[in-house]
Formats: sequence, structure tokens, C-alpha cells
Amino acid sequence: MKKSLTEKVIKALFKAEKPLNTAEIAKAAGIKKVNELKPVLADLSRKGIITQTKNGGKSASGWKPAGAGFFKAEVMRVFRAHGFLKNIKTEEEFLVPGKKLLGSVPGDIAIARVTNRERGEGLGAVRSAAAEVILIVEKSDNILTGTIIEENKSFYVLPDGFISEPLIIRSWGGFKLRAGDKVGFALRERGERHSEHTADITEVYGAANYARVCVSAYLDEKNIPLEFSEEARTEAKNISEKGIKTSEIENRLDLREEIIFTIDGADTKDIDDAISVQKTKTGYKLGVHIADVSHYVRKNSALNKDAFERGTSVYIADMVIPMLPKELSNGICSLNPKEERLAFSCLMELNKEAEITAFKFTKTVIKSRLQGVYTEINAIFEDSADKNIKEKYKEVSKILPVMRELAEKLQKNRKERGAPMLGTSESKIICDENGVCVDIKERGTGISENVIEEFMLAANNCAAKFAMENEIPFVYRVHENPALEKIETLRETLGLIGTEFNLKGSGAADLSGIIEKARNTEKAGVINMLILRAMMKAKYADEPLGHFGLVMKEYAHFTSPIRRYPDLAIHRILSELIVGAEPVSARSKSAIKKKHGKFAQEAAIKSSHAELRAVNAERDCEKFFMAEYMRAHIGEEYDGIISGVTQNGFFVTLENTVEGRVSGESLSETGIVSLVSDNISLTEQISGRRFALGDKVRIKCADVNVPLGQINFVVI
Repeated sequence: MKKSLTEKVIKALFKAEKPLNTAEIAKAAGIKKVNELKPVLADLSRKGIITQTKNGGKSASGWKPAGAGFFKAEVMRVFRAHGFLKNIKTEEEFLVPGKKLLGSVPGDIAIARVTNRERGEGLGAVRSAAAEVILIVEKSDNILTGTIIEENKSFYVLPDGFISEPLIIRSWGGFKLRAGDKVGFALRERGERHSEHTADITEVYGAANYARVCVSAYLDEKNIPLEFSEEARTEAKNISEKGIKTSEIENRLDLREEIIFTIDGADTKDIDDAISVQKTKTGYKLGVHIADVSHYVRKNSALNKDAFERGTSVYIADMVIPMLPKELSNGICSLNPKEERLAFSCLMELNKEAEITAFKFTKTVIKSRLQGVYTEINAIFEDSADKNIKEKYKEVSKILPVMRELAEKLQKNRKERGAPMLGTSESKIICDENGVCVDIKERGTGISENVIEEFMLAANNCAAKFAMENEIPFVYRVHENPALEKIETLRETLGLIGTEFNLKGSGAADLSGIIEKARNTEKAGVINMLILRAMMKAKYADEPLGHFGLVMKEYAHFTSPIRRYPDLAIHRILSELIVGAEPVSARSKSAIKKKHGKFAQEAAIKSSHAELRAVNAERDCEKFFMAEYMRAHIGEEYDGIISGVTQNGFFVTLENTVEGRVSGESLSETGIVSLVSDNISLTEQISGRRFALGDKVRIKCADVNVPLGQINFVVI
């Protein structure tokens, strides 16, 4: 796409580290005729985007960006009335009103200006400072998605999310279009308003009222790859066909005779962690054995390139978009039962209070005794297991109680550190043989899930400690302290919900105390959600910034290298330290820093972005399935909890985790309403009815929009 003179000038000035004169601007922007710059510079100066510097207070010496709140930004998300962009340098997010977006779409690079630093107050209020787009300097050529509509016997495309008006189609791309089709399109012409854009159809996915069709379009729009490169597929096939050679086992600790087994969900195919537990005279021995993926995925391989770009596996309903090809993820790297596997083990010794007294990392060869399933082991713990289950776990029957005992002590230690024991509600999407969502349930957790979580936390803690002790480059999992303004908002919100939830301090123990007070009350879910919103998002970093939520100074992700790149990255780095099991020398530490310093930094940044992309994809696509499921239940009544309040409506979450919106207009039979909202509660002034966070409410499903993942409820 050809850039205008204005775009070239803006880009040159914002890229430069010093003021540029006219000749320098022309050279940097690749403009041959210097005279062409004069009207452009004058226009940008008049708009306040650039300014002239003075030489000794007299003559002008050059041009530079104006300092009054201008910054270079990437447009991140665009909705029908507003959008969000991110300062490329600081990564701060800004809210932009729809009219101030200048028709920009996700992926555009723009020059923006801060318009308001004030942040909204109360739950649900806008948390971002406000800005406006001044100029789009790089127009994204990303594919967008929408639905074909028919008006007056002509077809138009209604974009998903960011505009309420359909766009004119300039090119059909040779496709046969039908009203209701989900399509991909590129922008042909651009206006300064979204409604002025025109579209070229690039793909037709199928009927938009099917969730799986919407998922396919979403993945394309977000550039989430489904296929691996040909080179990566070839490497994976070769690795799988070769299997494990004797030479690969010789220098490893042989644990094939140890009682080691895995515990996962019933449908898990990518098994990357196994455990072994023993009770000793002084306490316990705990082994966490992880698939040695870094042995197969080498630094400069095509497999590594694909894995680095993906960053993580993505899980949507019953579909998995793996980080590694199935030959590895479900095959040679998966710790399948009764099969020899190369592993990277963390062997820990704990005292009777479950405090880690010693640990070591070593390359091993293991053979898992059985593939444990959470629900089956929970049944054993609950004394409800049938004969078949008891027979399956006969070999580990004496280990299971020890495993539970150790995990309970580890969890007790976590609570005593003051770590908030937050619960998250996850949805289990159940589809029929045609891929249509037929049921949604809350994904429950039991004792065995908690056991595995505690064991993995222990190994992750040891990995970070090991790296910090040896002063090597690393990828840490960090969770910084909440921002003081968010804590203050939380304190005010909790006060409005109930005086018993008085938040005194801002530490993890203070939040933990509030959670415990709310436990087993009707407000528990809402308070859990409020505290989650007040916290910072966990991310990856090459510096050990600590983990607020776990109250740990040392924490990393070591236990899932099949599905998370940061785990694979630290396996690769740790492998440098344990070859030959010799103490690390100062020279080898220096060599490791030189070899992996930049890699750790790049892996942390890339993995954080990839994780956010995956989390958004899983959440957004889940909404398609929820809408598809509720389409079969329009007109039915449910009890729910108010889980969010806005200025013109509120959200209700049902027992099965489905969430829908109640609009303010629906609260009156006439459609005439007068609403007052403090973002904690909403009052309809005409009737006097008040709806507050955490309140139980009876609703009816009014309608759904599958392509937008929207469910509309009405109060009854």
C-alpha cells in the first residue's frame, strides 16, 4: 500500500532521535523533491503534530514531533462505539471514542495524542486514559471478518464488532455469496470513518450462525496458524520415526523402575508431566518429571521457529491448536503409559512440614506406569470408585494417600504465606458429532487437580531458584503488585458491597483475608472476580520480579514444554548447567549469559504476547459456542448472578457459566428508562428497581447473535 507524503514525513520524524532539517527529512523519507515537503510540514505544524526547534533562540534549525502528549501507537481492538490503542514505546493502553479513531482498524500504526489522563472510578468504569488518532501512518493489510447481508437485492458485508453499518463490496473474489455467510475481507478503499471503507472478499467460511465457522474466521483474522511449515512437519516426522536411541539414554539417570505415573483430564493427549512420591523418615521425596522437549526441538530448527511464533497451544472447545506437531505433542514427547520417554526431572526433598530442603535437576529416562485421570482418582479419594477404577490404580494405591498428604501440607504453607486462594470458573464446552455445542457445564476441580497444581508449583519454584542461584539468563513467570489506584477502587467497591469486607492493606495476605471472609457466602463469586480484576496480569520476564499471587520471590514455568514456549526456553537454558552433573564454573556461566541472554529476553516478550493472544482467542471463541448453545434455549428462564454493571445495563452469569447482557432499555415495558449507575449497581428510576453486583436475578433468554457471540437476557 503506497504511503502518502504526510505518512512518510511523520514516520521519519518519529523514528529519528534528533530534530531533522528539511533535507534530512527528505532523505529519511525517501523523497526526491524537497520542495514538496513545505506544504506537508506547514500542515502538520498547524495541527500541532510537529514543531520547529530554534538555533540559539533565533533561526529554525529543524523539525521534531510536538511534545504535547503525542505518541506512536498500534490500534489493538475496535468496537462499535470505541477502540483501544497501545503506546508502542510504553505499552500503555488508551481508550479512543469511535469518532476519534479516524477509521483505523486493528493492526494499524497511528500517531495519537493523549486527551485525558483521568481514569473512571468504580467497577466497570473505563480503566484506560483517553486518546485520539491524529494520523494513520501504516495501514494494516490484515484480513478482517464479517457477515454477508442482503439489502435491496444487493450484498454487503457487516464487519464483526467494529461497525454497525455494512460496507460496500468492491470485489467478490470469485466466490458465490449468500446472505448469512461468514466471510473474510480486505479493505479496498479507506475513509476517515469506518462506514466509508469498502471491501474485497477474500474467503467464505460458511454459515455464520455456527460457532465452529465463526472460530475458523476468528483464527484467520487474528493470524493464529493452524498448519505447521513443511520443514517443521518433516523434522517432526523424522524424529518420530527414529524413536529413542540407546545412545540418548546412556548418560541419563535411569528411573524406568521407579513408580512414576501421570494424572490429567480424561481426554488429554499431550501429556508433559509425571510424578513420583515417597514418604521418608525425614519427610518426603517428590519427583516431577517433565517431557524433555528441548532434546528434540533444537535452537535453529524449523520446529523451534514454528513453536516460537505460536508461543503456546490454544484450546477452544474440543479443539486444540498445538504449539508442536502431533508427532511430538501426542507422540515421542508425550509421557504415554508403558512407553520409554526422555524426561527432565526435578527431584526434591521435603521435610515433614513440606518445606523444600534440597532439590536437583537432571536428565532422565522414565516409563510411566499408568495414565491417571483426575475424575477417577477423585473417586478413590471420595471412596466412590468402582472395582475397575480400584484395579487400575492398584499399583499406586499406597502412593495416592501420601501424595494427597504432601499436597495438603504444600497448600497449607501457601495459605500461611498469605497467598490468595482464588478460584476461577472455567467452562466445559460439549459438542455433538457435527461440532455443534449441545451443552455447557462448569469445569469442576477436585482433590487430584489440587495435588498436581501444588506439585507443579514446587517444581516451578525450584527452577527459578536454580537460575537465580547460578545467575544465568532465564524466563521467569512474574506477577507484579497491584497498582495502588486499583487497590483503592477495590477497597471502595468492597465497602459498597458490604462493610464486613473492609480491605485495610494492599498485600496478598489482605486480599486473602477478604476471600476467606467471603467464602461460602452469596458474594463469594463476585468478590473473587473483583480481586482478580484488581490484580496485575501475570506475564513473562527475563528478570525475577516475583509472583504476588503465589507470594514467591522465585517462580518460573518449567512443567509444560509441550504446550508453552517459555517452559521449552528454560529447559534449553537449564540443560547447559547439568551436562555431566558437574558444578557450574564462572566461565560456563559467562558463556551461558552470552549464548542465551538475548534469547531469554526475546522469549519472555514473545511468550507474553502469545499468551495474551491465546487467552483472548479462547475467551472470544467460547462466546460463539455459548451463543450457539443458548440459541436452542430462547424463551427459557434461568436464575443467575449479576456479574457486571455498566452505565446502561448489566451482565448476568448462569450456573453453567454462560453470561449474557440485560440492556437498560429492556427494564421498562415502554422502553423509556431513566438509569442511574455507580458501576456497582444500576437503578431504574421510574420503577425504583435496583440491580447490584452479586444479586440473584431471574432472567429469560431473549435472543442471541452467534457471529458476535452475544446473548441477550431480559429480567422477569
